[in-house]
Amino acid sequence: MDLTSFVLDKARAAKEGARAIARASSKEKNLALVKMAEMLKKRSAELIKENKKDIVFAEKKRLSKAMIDRLSLNEKRINEMAQGLLEVAALPDPAGEILKMWQRPNGMTVGRMRVPIGVIGIIYESRPNVTADATSLCLKAGNAVILRGGSEAIHSNKAIVKILREAARSAGLNSDAITFIDIPEREAVMEMLKLEGIIDLIIPRGGEGLIRTVTENSRIPVLKHYKGVCHVFVDKDADLEMAEAICFNAKVQRPGTCNAMETMLVDNKIATKFLPAMIKRFKGAGVRLKGCPETRKIDKMLVPVKDDDYYREYLDLILNIRTVKNIDEAMEHIAKYSSAHSDAIVTENYEKALRFLREVDSSAVFVNASTRLNDGYQFGLGAEIGISTDKIHARGPMGLEELTCTKFIVLGNGQLRE
Repeated sequence: MDLTSFVLDKARAAKEGARAIARASSKEKNLALVKMAEMLKKRSAELIKENKKDIVFAEKKRLSKAMIDRLSLNEKRINEMAQGLLEVAALPDPAGEILKMWQRPNGMTVGRMRVPIGVIGIIYESRPNVTADATSLCLKAGNAVILRGGSEAIHSNKAIVKILREAARSAGLNSDAITFIDIPEREAVMEMLKLEGIIDLIIPRGGEGLIRTVTENSRIPVLKHYKGVCHVFVDKDADLEMAEAICFNAKVQRPGTCNAMETMLVDNKIATKFLPAMIKRFKGAGVRLKGCPETRKIDKMLVPVKDDDYYREYLDLILNIRTVKNIDEAMEHIAKYSSAHSDAIVTENYEKALRFLREVDSSAVFVNASTRLNDGYQFGLGAEIGISTDKIHARGPMGLEELTCTKFIVLGNGQLRE
């Protein structure tokens, strides 16, 4: 079978799976998720064995230690995958929820109901845990999922999908609701992106290069964010002890994530008081610091920051520091350089906090909290399938509700249009 036919057949099977899973009750879906969690834990040795094949391949390709770490499975990570499935099973089922109803003058009642989107294609890199996470969220919301993981994790992903499909069947669900494109050729992704009318939504998870390729080639709607260029603004009215803790967490806690801070903005009225200790703490954590001219007057050892640096998502222990005149200049900087992902202000001034919330146009805006908290689990969504910076359909962390759409429902007793 040629590649085009292979992908098309997989997608058609998923379409049938979507019709079946949309009819499944919450009880049936939850039972399947619980069985998936149980089987992942019982067959952890099988998963680790297959994962070792990917690790050997990654080492031969001389992938980075960080990449190999993201690829690796062990008992702890498998248990975490299983726990994630159980947590999704415990969440309320959004499918079938009636949001509101209203009555028209002719006596008919009109309402809106949440319904599954249909077939969701997930294109992702590196982390095998995404296979279980994406499957659990899509199925709980009543969708079929077509998974296309990176070639570097193909053995791990095949093993996980095999177990998830077996668990779905044992729970009485159509296992084609979980479909995996199990060939490494990149052309398979391009074939997926042509299947409008079969696949209803594409969600890419990975680096900016992958997301741009998907977006530029897809005939199907795409939910995505390109990169996370995130800011923390330390206002002159900030609690400086709190500001130091927030800024350190936003940069250092996990620098390789999309919600890590890339530029710290500091009101110049407190710069000489705040920056020396803050810079010292960053340096102690191994952060490479780049400063604007005013910041470098405080510490001449900082590397001069270039204009292009403000657009960069470092995903590393590298940070830009810029002093600004006031909140207006801080928000102008964010409007110019931010990727509209996660931006924060640290201030004790109520009016400034409200202005920042209203005027900063990002998927999540924080007052006195770290940008690292932009996460579905942290927001109480239970889990997420990704973070969207789009403005249509979903924005910010995408949980179960974001994997549904709505349809109108109309209840009448013989009404006709005059």
